[in-house]
This record gives sequence, structure tokens and C-alpha cells, in this order.
Amino acid sequence: MAIIITDECINCGACEPECPNTAIYEGADDWRYKDGTSLEGTVVLTNGTEVDADEAQEPISDEIYYIVPDKCTECKGFHDEPQCAAVCPVDCCVPDEDVVETEEELLAKQRFMHPDG
Repeated sequence: MAIIITDECINCGACEPECPNTAIYEGADDWRYKDGTSLEGTVVLTNGTEVDADEAQEPISDEIYYIVPDKCTECKGFHDEPQCAAVCPVDCCVPDEDVVETEEELLAKQRFMHPDG
């Protein structure tokens, strides 16, 4: 499952540089599928959704750091544990029970975003 940042977030920013998928953004910042990935142009995500990887997307939160579920792989393929949770000083990076994915699905998403890695 993806990781979410709860409203206990203190906006310290420790999590953002740790994400190997660039799935973490500061509150109110637009995001793109291409950020930190090999995606570009029109792509079909592993969930079947067609998107423009270059197009700016609406922020998920205007107040706190947030994680884009379509880009979060819980660090599978990179690390043994989610790095955002490992560095969070207030333990607000937790599993998102609304976005449940198997390890196989997370690894497929990682390979999709980073085919050369």
C-alpha cells in the first residue's frame, strides 16, 4: 500500500529528499508524474489510467507535505523500508489503508517508473 502523511505533519521536510520516486511534495506545490522518474509524454500507468507525465497536477494538500499514491512504492526496489517513515521525527508517514497494493504491484510500479534502474 502507499504511504500517507497524516495531519500531525510539522512540515519539517525531512521526508521529501529521501523519496527515491520523488512522490513527496511540499503542501500547495504542483506535482508531475515525470518528476524523479523516467516517465514522459502520454503514458498508461500500471493501474490503467492514461496521463500526461509532463502536465502539472493539483496538489493533494495545501497545508502539509503529501505523497502521491500513484508514485509511492513504499521504497520497494530501492530500500528495505519506506524512507519517509524512517526519517520522520513525528511518525506521521503511515500506510494508507485506502490504497492497498501487493509487493508485486509495488515492484511493478517501481520498474515502470524506473525501467533503467
